[in-house]
Amino acid sequence: MTLYNSPPAPLRKALSILDLAAMKQAGEKISCLTAYDASFSAVLDKVGIDVMLVGDSLGMVIQGAISTIPVTIEQIVYHCRCVTQAKHRAFVMADLPFLSYATPTMAIENAAKLMQLGGVQMVKIEGSHLETIRTLVKYGVPVCGHLGLLPQCINQLGSYQVRGREPLEADKIISDAQKLEQAGIGLLVLECVPASLAKKISLLLKIPVIGIGAGVDCDGQVLVLYDMLGISLGKRPRFSKNFMQGAESIEDAVARYQHQVKTGVFPSEEHSY
Repeated sequence: MTLYNSPPAPLRKALSILDLAAMKQAGEKISCLTAYDASFSAVLDKVGIDVMLVGDSLGMVIQGAISTIPVTIEQIVYHCRCVTQAKHRAFVMADLPFLSYATPTMAIENAAKLMQLGGVQMVKIEGSHLETIRTLVKYGVPVCGHLGLLPQCINQLGSYQVRGREPLEADKIISDAQKLEQAGIGLLVLECVPASLAKKISLLLKIPVIGIGAGVDCDGQVLVLYDMLGISLGKRPRFSKNFMQGAESIEDAVARYQHQVKTGVFPSEEHSY
């Protein structure tokens, strides 16, 4: 059974950050998946995925690294260009990789590469780097924040674990989210936090909040594409789901994900904390 009815590519208007904000206001869930190449970009765009993230997760699912740390800005730019050349409607954002935004000047230089050479519409930064974010926004760079589990800090954290379970840490995540919004971010990704905390933050902020392992009450959901297709090298995270099970094709699996996000079926309690 077809779960989508996408119009021909030339007729589909490209989404902007204003469209995503309007979706939050209208109560429409935002669908997001990672993408790293033209072929998958075309499939996701055809199905109607709203946002494609060129994530530094490519270091793990494409390059075979044990973390996102080895990924370089040049590699992200290359994959951004592949993705943006094949899409028509989807909003595309990309990670600024490890240590590529250590100073505001570095962040500006590398964001320029992602937008000018890679063609993306927004850059994503992990953590509460307020001065850097304010500088990027000042010069016209849309920024997505990222709180909760921060994969680029794995060597400090020691393991990938849920964040915000303790009251003090939860309060800090809430405070950081509000400060990031005040600094000018246009989206926020919450990774691996309790569903109740993510719900509170989604209600507090005016900007859309995209969850990954953060419960169903976020304004949208994102998964690593290879995880939801069941082809990642490592163990699939608890918060993900293999949408290839029962699907007739990759396109059908993506359509099932799109449908379940839009209708609030995914994530269920078993995919939440």
